[in-house]
Amino acid sequence: MATHLLAAEATSSTSRTLTITLFLVFVAITLGITVWASRQTRTATDFYAGGRSFSGFQNGMAIGGDYMSAASFLGIAGLIALYGYDGFLYSIGFLVAWLVALLLVAEFLRNSGRYTMADVLAFRMRQRPVRTAASVSTIAVSIFYLIAQMVGAGALVSLLLGIKADTTFLGMDADTAKVATIILVGALMIIYVVVGGMKGTTYVQIVKAVMLMSGALVMTLLVLAHYRFNLSTLLGDAAKASGKGDAFLEPGLRYGVEKATALDTFYSKMDLFSLGIALVLGTAGLPHILTRFYTVPTSRTARKSVLWAIGIIGTFYLFTLALGFGAAALVGGKEIVAQDKAGNTAAPQLAQALGIDYFGGQTGGAVLLAIIAAVAFATILAVVAGLTLASSSSVAHDFYANVVRRGTASERDEVRVARIAALVIGAVAIGLSIYAQSLNVAFLVALAFAVAASANLPAILYSLFWSRFNTSGALWAIYGGLTSAIVLVFFSPVVSGSPTAMFPEHDWHWFPLNNPGIISIPFGFFCGWLGTVISAERDAVKYAELEVRSLTGHGAH
Repeated sequence: MATHLLAAEATSSTSRTLTITLFLVFVAITLGITVWASRQTRTATDFYAGGRSFSGFQNGMAIGGDYMSAASFLGIAGLIALYGYDGFLYSIGFLVAWLVALLLVAEFLRNSGRYTMADVLAFRMRQRPVRTAASVSTIAVSIFYLIAQMVGAGALVSLLLGIKADTTFLGMDADTAKVATIILVGALMIIYVVVGGMKGTTYVQIVKAVMLMSGALVMTLLVLAHYRFNLSTLLGDAAKASGKGDAFLEPGLRYGVEKATALDTFYSKMDLFSLGIALVLGTAGLPHILTRFYTVPTSRTARKSVLWAIGIIGTFYLFTLALGFGAAALVGGKEIVAQDKAGNTAAPQLAQALGIDYFGGQTGGAVLLAIIAAVAFATILAVVAGLTLASSSSVAHDFYANVVRRGTASERDEVRVARIAALVIGAVAIGLSIYAQSLNVAFLVALAFAVAASANLPAILYSLFWSRFNTSGALWAIYGGLTSAIVLVFFSPVVSGSPTAMFPEHDWHWFPLNNPGIISIPFGFFCGWLGTVISAERDAVKYAELEVRSLTGHGAH
């Protein structure tokens, strides 16, 4: 099967044309949805929360569309294709995280707030400092996530459009095409948010979720049919083609690896634990996920939407098993690494191999590759739109309306500032992404999760469940968790001191782990506790009111 891929040059022109055509069709459909949604967006509630009009199923689909990013689709399939058992650990972490969101956050947050995470935090505390801190944290998490998605878009374009080192497309070499792709993705996400608000963004995410699930299902069925639905044969072939033998199906290829010294082995195992807690706890603190709970009419619907999301996302991650092991078996580890060292192109390469095998030679391969390429672009567009909306909403609602204008801003002014903020944040993300093309995308995503779990989650949980929690505790939790996560990553092997670091020629690292979660998350909770106990501020009445609202929804907007 791998030999089919040697003919990829012959299909590049057909694949390129099909990819562009399908991508333009998706863009046209979603822009039409956005324009339609703009006519339904009249108030701040419409812009921020889609008029709270979405059903549990619709919101569950949108959450799935928001959550299943390029890292999920391309990254996890690639990790499984290259590392087998260990690659699937990412899927488990991402999925289990939804139980934390369901049990501890979704219903309480929907009952207690209006538009943003800071609505809950500021309810029984001093508005201005808490909303400022929440806004800073929201923007930090969103920017890291945005850069990761847009750098991913730039990295994918040369493969998906067939641009090689010695070829051009519309007069652009590979580097110029990457920059043009980042600018295009950034411009589209700004249009989705500025014009369509939450309604437009939600429907874009629903369309994208349907596309992604359909594409993954078709590829999964094709892989299983190739092996006559015999999973044992599939896993056996994957182990053989991976070049790693039986070790491919056992833990230890990527995480918990036995090293030369006992200390290095301990660090390797701690790195797995650190990554795991960041993934599991980070979801419940991601701003673009938290805002989705406000788009439904009741807390019961919020709970239903999370259950739908768990079902959709869980099914998708089961598909990634077939995609990853299928790519290992039918494409081969060497072919995948030759195209992309990180394995991010495993799913598109598998699509091309399946298309050649099932649908008649090179044209069949080009068609299926083009479909999966268009799905990958759609995935990136939907996720960056959700991130931009979350951060611009926080700037407008938390910082402008409640800090700068002290609650006197009109809804019209607030929405206008949100649209301006979307433009500015989008422009900043485009600029940083262009200069960050050499950065490790997985590092940026993991950092976003670690920051969300270290800064946002302690503040949210303490606010909802600890009567003594106060303004000082909230500020210490957010700024302490945020600072510790960023500082530890800066001094980790991810940034310097290793061949795969951002700056491999330098070495200033002293923190031995790649992910800071094992230190920064407990530190965020500790800071929240310490900041609370050193302050005398308490408001038992306000906490009692918040408790009633979070449990019953009484008095919620």
